[in-house]
Amino acid sequence: MVQAPTQPETLLLELPLDLQLSVSLAQFAVLAASNRELQLERTAKGELVVNPPTGWETGKRNFALIGQLYRWHEEYQQGEAFDSSAGFTLPNGAIRSPDVCWVSPGRWGALTAEQRGTFPQVCPDFVVELRSPSDRLPLVQAKMREYVENGAQLGWLIDPQNRVVEIYRVGLAVEVLANPAELSGEGVLPGFVLDLGRV
Repeated sequence: MVQAPTQPETLLLELPLDLQLSVSLAQFAVLAASNRELQLERTAKGELVVNPPTGWETGKRNFALIGQLYRWHEEYQQGEAFDSSAGFTLPNGAIRSPDVCWVSPGRWGALTAEQRGTFPQVCPDFVVELRSPSDRLPLVQAKMREYVENGAQLGWLIDPQNRVVEIYRVGLAVEVLANPAELSGEGVLPGFVLDLGRV
């Protein structure tokens, strides 16, 4: 008699915030494929980052962000836009998943089929991080700086708790706006204006 293979027992593991687990790029790809329900990232040093699910308020805000970028993208019809489920391999080796992002047609078109892979080897031109209540601000700010250092042209860190937006641009100091009504995509996303009242 042939026995059916048994499924491995699932164990829950709680990790302290100060404990760092390191994974290679290949290990990360396997881990991410095996845990699609988790939001995983990898730092440039190879440290595994597990982001918890967001609460309903953050999910609703993310939906509004994605919807507004989607409408612009449908009209503009250039480049590629993504939500937070997409991961990107940055030039420094980190694998990051911005809440919302866009890659210009030139940069996306220059990627080979291999570079597009599961986690495309490109830093998006435009990134948005929406801070949730569980996010530690210094860590999100460090991630925004990392995007710019790796090729992002424009980044918005939207912090609903403090009602501020930090704007990151190449070669410029971070601009902090208190409770802005809207944000402009500037020359990176021509014609895109984010209505923050809907976010």
